[in-house]
Amino acid sequence: MAKKVTTRRKRKEKSMVVPAIIVLFLFLFVSFSYYAYQIVYTPNVDTKNQDTYVYIPTGAGYAQALDSVEATGVVIDKLSLRFMAKLMDYDELVKPGRYKIENGWGNRQLIGVLRLGEQSPVKITFNNIRLRKDLAAKLATSVEPGEAEIDSLLSDPAYLQELGFDSTNIVSMFIPNTYEVYWTTSAKALLDRMKTEYDKFWTAERKAKADKQGLSQQEVSVLASIVQAEQGRYADERPRIAGVYLNRLKRNMLLQADPTVVFSVGDFTIRRVLNVHLQHDSPFNTYRYKGLPPGPINVPDISSIDAVLNPESHNYLYFCAKEDFSGYHAFAATETEHLANARRFHRAMNERKIMR
Repeated sequence: MAKKVTTRRKRKEKSMVVPAIIVLFLFLFVSFSYYAYQIVYTPNVDTKNQDTYVYIPTGAGYAQALDSVEATGVVIDKLSLRFMAKLMDYDELVKPGRYKIENGWGNRQLIGVLRLGEQSPVKITFNNIRLRKDLAAKLATSVEPGEAEIDSLLSDPAYLQELGFDSTNIVSMFIPNTYEVYWTTSAKALLDRMKTEYDKFWTAERKAKADKQGLSQQEVSVLASIVQAEQGRYADERPRIAGVYLNRLKRNMLLQADPTVVFSVGDFTIRRVLNVHLQHDSPFNTYRYKGLPPGPINVPDISSIDAVLNPESHNYLYFCAKEDFSGYHAFAATETEHLANARRFHRAMNERKIMR
């Protein structure tokens, strides 16, 4: 009798084990499915509504790439991100670049953008640039190549000759505007792009206007840089200033542009050009050498270039800053009139004790 009871109990236990295993299996399946769903689709990025970018350098491996992503501080669950990265074979598809990370992305969206190399372009702008090294430094803030690499290319005689420039006038190839490039753009590809934009800027119409003024494209840029240095605040006065310098060039007069003296001395803190500065021997010193300097003294913007191409027609040969310090200038056709204007301005400077 006892044996029969034991047998029945064993059969009952066995009959209960099978459903329990099934229930456990279903529980594990549902749990795994839910976790898998969480890994793939649940938002795992919180940018706190701030623009967030991750930079993955050229040559970076899988570990460095994921470390860069996590270093942004926007990934909520790092473990699930790495799990998805493995599932999507990201370790074999790492691509360098600058990528924007959007708020609310799931792991699949984030890794998908990285493995496809869908970079967010960088906007490059440059203005108020005087020297070649300043230009290299400015460009290096927007792309992966460093300042030294860019400056080295900007001073490479063989490469510059291919572009049609030299190290003295290469900055005139850069037309201030807003350009979109990828962060991983090489130094050479970036400069080639700027040459393409330069060629686009110099339309047949602009070339014809340069010819009318008796200037080459590079000479237009040089004169435009002087005009811009003379009038950096009010673009509406630049065509009149351009007209003065063109009148002086046609008469074979020294340009006597104070900004070229400052550039030749190399001290950009100078506010008042003195006789000692005028004696500085440099081909950029237009008080000592006739004609245009060998290169631009800054990177002129489009309004300055167009001021030279579309100068105001007048008989002015001189100008100096107005004594009211408004930023505008007093123009004169004769030296006598000019000296009277200059005396008024110098008197105002003395009253303000502006010595340099």
